Amino acid sequence: MTGPPPAHPDTGHAVEDDADVITQSLDDPELFAGLYDRHAPDIHRYAARRLGEGAADDITAETFLIAFRTRDRYDTAHRLARPWLYGIAANLIGKHRRTEVRALKALARTGHDPVAASWSDRSDDRLAVQAPLAGALASLSPGDRHVLLLVAWADLGYQEVADALRIPLGTVRSRLNRARRKVRESLTTDPAFTSAEQELTPSWTK
Repeated sequence: MTGPPPAHPDTGHAVEDDADVITQSLDDPELFAGLYDRHAPDIHRYAARRLGEGAADDITAETFLIAFRTRDRYDTAHRLARPWLYGIAANLIGKHRRTEVRALKALARTGHDPVAASWSDRSDDRLAVQAPLAGALASLSPGDRHVLLLVAWADLGYQEVADALRIPLGTVRSRLNRARRKVRESLTTDPAFTSAEQELTPSWTK
């Protein structure tokens, strides 16, 4: 969930939306800090769920550094910057895909992994630390995993995911359907996934 619109550091008045912040920051770079304050906690949370707390700090910092350096190319027709920022973060996370898959496979195999262990401190992430789900996520292609987790963990809509990853909306739908099907099949065929756990299956696998 995003916070309130950032305020101008001099006037204290709320800026209308993210596009205004980015545009005004071209002349007043300090304004960009408002965008960071508003969105960095969500980006950090998402990166931590993908790669662990240790990598999340670097991913978040680099996401906003890239955003700051490329803000002159931002399409101000998109009034909210969340998809843009998540897209940058997803690209950075993609560079660590081997780390992510290795962590997921270790979690699926042993039920514990130092990287993925950071997921377990939030009650809404209970299933993220279940071995069957970790194994299912590890089996997805990078593109399918990006789409699924941007919907499931970043709470982006289909069009926002398309904007974030710069892919057609139809591609988002097909990747999401394929990922959901694979995860659902993995969970329902894994003997370690008990009937009680199946009742907790996230709605995004349906």
